[in-house]
Amino acid sequence: MFHLLLLAGVLLGGYIVLTQTLFRRSKCKGNAAMAGKTVIITGGNTGIGKASALHLARRGARVILACRNRDKAQVAINDIEQDTGSTDVVYMHLDLASLKSVRSFAETFLKMESRLDLLINNAGLVADGRTEDGFGIEFGVNHLGHFLLTHLLLERLKESGGGRVVTLASMAYRWGHIDFEALAVNKHLGTGTYSWQFFQAYCNSKLCNVLFTHELAKRLKGTNVTCYSVHPGVVRTELSRHVSLWQKIFIEPVARLLFLDPEAGAQTTLHCALQEGIEPLSGRYFSCCAAQEVCARARDDTVSRKLWEVSERLCGLS
Repeated sequence: MFHLLLLAGVLLGGYIVLTQTLFRRSKCKGNAAMAGKTVIITGGNTGIGKASALHLARRGARVILACRNRDKAQVAINDIEQDTGSTDVVYMHLDLASLKSVRSFAETFLKMESRLDLLINNAGLVADGRTEDGFGIEFGVNHLGHFLLTHLLLERLKESGGGRVVTLASMAYRWGHIDFEALAVNKHLGTGTYSWQFFQAYCNSKLCNVLFTHELAKRLKGTNVTCYSVHPGVVRTELSRHVSLWQKIFIEPVARLLFLDPEAGAQTTLHCALQEGIEPLSGRYFSCCAAQEVCARARDDTVSRKLWEVSERLCGLS
């Protein structure tokens, strides 16, 4: 009996520690007016993106769901309209695994929409494979597609006054590294059929997100546009839909017990979108609705500049 009580105590203690640290919740208190403003959310039809879209639509924003699947987007739009009463949520096709699609999306958006106030680079995946242009899928979708998209929309963000770019990174950036030589030769930052291989590639792509934001902030100095990278928390989303069945069997019970739901996971994104007065923190990494310090390689000026220049070349911008 004593051993059972001890085990229960240890498990309860572990649960409390985890929910106060790795799985800690936070609440966005930002209150910026969004009526009349236009927002793009990549991957806005599911998970954190959909939760963010719901909140911003409720606040009166015009929300563009930029995603691949029209049918899934329409289901999400119906849900959002029903929940918020908004009639200003629209779908636009975007496949981040195709640089041609990114360019087409930007061209269509710039023709159709007169303003852009907020770009949320939300979409991401954990998977193996290649993009249409031959890049590793995680590097191509999580970083390169968003890099090009942001570049193509920056002028419209500047025109609107006080625009923001929020890029979903992850605490996984801490285990990432960027091998520029391998990238030049293989067009990826890690690949392979084993889960640890594409998890490593995911970490590398998330480091790219943090470094991209760090460098973007430097290049936006003197403009009215700011940018932030975000760790949303450990969230139950479709991010790992490509992992194997046995991994899902292991992950699912833990996810149900500990992981944040998408609404809780959207809070730091919403903080960076709506919190007034954080402009001096442009380029910083946020978690639990607060700016956090990052490790040295995530704020390395030389590496962030090189990643920017390499990304420009890979996208055909230089």
